[in-house]
Amino acid sequence: MKYFFIGIAGAGMSAIAQYLAGKGHSVQGSDRIFLKPEGDDSRRKLEAEGIKCYVQGESKIDLTTDFVVASTAIEDTVPEYSFAKQNGIKILHRSDLLAEICDQNRTIAVSGTSGKSTTTAMIYSILEQCGLSPSLITGAGLARLQQQGKIGNAAVGTSDLLVIETDESDGTIVKYHPEIGLILNVDRDHKPIDELMPLFLTFAGHTQKTLIVNLDNKYSARLSRNHGDDFSCRTKCKNFAEDFAQTMDGISFTSDGTRFHLQTIGRHNMENALAAISVARLFGIGDDDIARALANYSGIYRRNRIIGSHGGITIMDDFAHNPAKISASLTACQGIAERVIAWFQPHGFAPSRLMKDELIEKLTALLRPQDIIVFSQIYYAGGTADKSISAQEFADGIAQNGKNALYIPDRAALLPYLKSTARPGDLILLMGARDPSLAEFAESVKNCII
Repeated sequence: MKYFFIGIAGAGMSAIAQYLAGKGHSVQGSDRIFLKPEGDDSRRKLEAEGIKCYVQGESKIDLTTDFVVASTAIEDTVPEYSFAKQNGIKILHRSDLLAEICDQNRTIAVSGTSGKSTTTAMIYSILEQCGLSPSLITGAGLARLQQQGKIGNAAVGTSDLLVIETDESDGTIVKYHPEIGLILNVDRDHKPIDELMPLFLTFAGHTQKTLIVNLDNKYSARLSRNHGDDFSCRTKCKNFAEDFAQTMDGISFTSDGTRFHLQTIGRHNMENALAAISVARLFGIGDDDIARALANYSGIYRRNRIIGSHGGITIMDDFAHNPAKISASLTACQGIAERVIAWFQPHGFAPSRLMKDELIEKLTALLRPQDIIVFSQIYYAGGTADKSISAQEFADGIAQNGKNALYIPDRAALLPYLKSTARPGDLILLMGARDPSLAEFAESVKNCII
């Protein structure tokens, strides 16, 4: 078949496009980010997979195209979308296409408001290293695949196993019918809890064979069918963990008598690993083999990634962007650093309004007297938006509660601040999502300090 993706550089879109190209289909696509220098890398890597890429509005879409693929973010005024509509070319939503792909495979679908990308990567890594040759469609690049010159968010194996990351933010999670479904947690993110729970309940009902949930999250625990395949940090079920330990080099814990070590930090990553272990055990993989695979797991793009260290100062780049994720990242860093200087760029005006009070409350409770949190201007991706909220409201709220918080609207001004403030023993934690320039900005912070 011949597919054309509108917005092909997006994380979810590029993964499906690479998967289809790997399966022998003809794939093309366009994206407005190809007009900018930050789009060069993804364009080059997509074309290396045999996918022809164009600037949005300047593409070669024609009547030989079988399907046009679009996401929720694509407006019907985009030229390629209009062409397809006017000429009767079938338009597929990204999630509908992914649902079709899932139905053609034995699918393991990972859901939850936090930890999806990491857990998906861990599951894929274990199954792949243990010889099961799964395929992968996810939202973040695996370091192991990126080292091969790929985007890293997709792979095509030789078996009928497929590991995917689902999305609750736009409600499309209800479209999937996996053989094995995971619910890692349910916390306030893009939607309030009362809107999220029906989505996860539907996903749980659509899971065909085995549903695995985190019993330590009060909302996901309500969705458990039984405790046989679920996981916990306490001994409620077979898949539990104990004896957690953490150093700058990573974490370790014991589950059912086997000691596991990972090259990442944070108790939240122990939970992610427990979910992955639960899946691997379903396929009869022994704990010793699982432990070896997890010890070799090298992480994913912008998740608790230490990008540099100099003079006793460590710099970490992270995707955290909601209260649960930010709290988990901050707590993990506090466990290995004398002082944390955290920076957060909120990822949109609507999410900022939704999470403001909860984030102020959580950070007020978590920040130690010596820690510092800095906020910069809310990221604006374009389009219509109610801009009646500022990141300064986060900083002011936390400062009024007696913790060290400040607002530096222009993030470029963060560099001289960090240069003058950071000292040996500090960990600089950079957090944010959606903005494609965040990784580049993290490099500029590293270069400033180092």
